[in-house]
Amino acid sequence: MLALTAAATVAAAAPAARAATVRTGKPSTAARALAELRAGNARFAALREIHPHEDAARRAAVAVSQHPFALVLGCVDSRVPPELVFDQGLGDLLAIRSAGQALDEAVLGSIQFGVEELGVPLVVVLGHERCGAATAAVEYVRTGKPVEGHLARVVEEIAPAARAARDLPGDWVENTVRANVARIRGRLARDEAFGKARIVGARFDLDTGKVAFDPS
Repeated sequence: MLALTAAATVAAAAPAARAATVRTGKPSTAARALAELRAGNARFAALREIHPHEDAARRAAVAVSQHPFALVLGCVDSRVPPELVFDQGLGDLLAIRSAGQALDEAVLGSIQFGVEELGVPLVVVLGHERCGAATAAVEYVRTGKPVEGHLARVVEEIAPAARAARDLPGDWVENTVRANVARIRGRLARDEAFGKARIVGARFDLDTGKVAFDPS
């Protein structure tokens, strides 16, 4: 009986402790949004996630309207879901995903929606280790062999980064991932449609779970 009572006490205290660590209020600036993403990723990497904003009250609140504090343009890779990587919940992030973060008008329009209509102050271009799209682009540049089907559009988008990284020291694919993030970030930063937001690049490490942000 004593053991059961102690266990019940710990279980009852857990939600309160968890609630105390959940962010209150939406980060209103790019700096604060970036700090929140850093903190969330630190929790994820350390396996200390708090899984915020997943209760019934949050579900009811976001059913009426959404106010995400950051937009993440990431890859479709199943190992890099932004909400998990940054330990966020319902309504926190506007997540846009395409293979290799490839840009097209639909992706660009989605980013513009987040920045102009939802007032998102921060856009993160999130690349990742061992990217299959970057690998395909490197193979395409290396061999010149055409890629069939719709994948050709993706590979052609990343190919300039692969060419730029070809003669760099180190792993060609890894260098392509980094060059591709920098290229996309630069393109977005030069676009007047996104002028109200801060654009940053980042890389996710599959082995450690850590996100490294560019110093920009």
